[in-house]
Amino acid sequence: ERQPSFLFQDSLLITGEVDRTTEFETGFPVHQALRGGEWQPDPLILDDQALIANVRDKGLVILTGCGHSGIVNIVRYAKKLTGVDKIYAVLGGFHLSGPVFEPIIPATCEALAAFAPEVVVPAHCTGWRAVHALAATLPDAFIQNSVGTRFEL
Repeated sequence: ERQPSFLFQDSLLITGEVDRTTEFETGFPVHQALRGGEWQPDPLILDDQALIANVRDKGLVILTGCGHSGIVNIVRYAKKLTGVDKIYAVLGGFHLSGPVFEPIIPATCEALAAFAPEVVVPAHCTGWRAVHALAATLPDAFIQNSVGTRFEL
C-alpha cells in the first residue's frame, strides 16, 4: 500500500510510501527489487513504511522497520500526515550502518535533535557508530535497545 492507512479503529497510522525531503537521505544505491520476474534497480526502496501513534498528552510515537526512507524523512512525513508537531518517541531501525550511510550520521543526529524527541531508541540496523553518535547528541532521550526491552507509553 503506497497510501497512508489506519489500523485498529483509526488509532494507528501506517505511513505508506514516505516522502523523500532531505538532501542527505537518498536511499541505497545498490538495492534491487523483483518486479515482473526481473530484478530492477530500486535505490529508494519505496515500500518502506512506518507506524505512527499519537499518544495523548505526549505526542507522536514513530516506530520504524529498517528506516530505508531515512529516519528524518520518516519523522517529517509523520508530522505532515498527522499535523502534530510534538515528537515523543522515535524507535526502530535508522539504517545508518556501513560505509554508504555512516557519512550521514552527523546530519541525521542534528536533524533528529531539532525535533526534540523525549525518547530515541535506535535498533538493529542503526549501526554502532550511529548509536553512539545518537547517545552523545541526545543523551537525555537516548535509550539503549536490546532483545526483550519493553516500552510503556
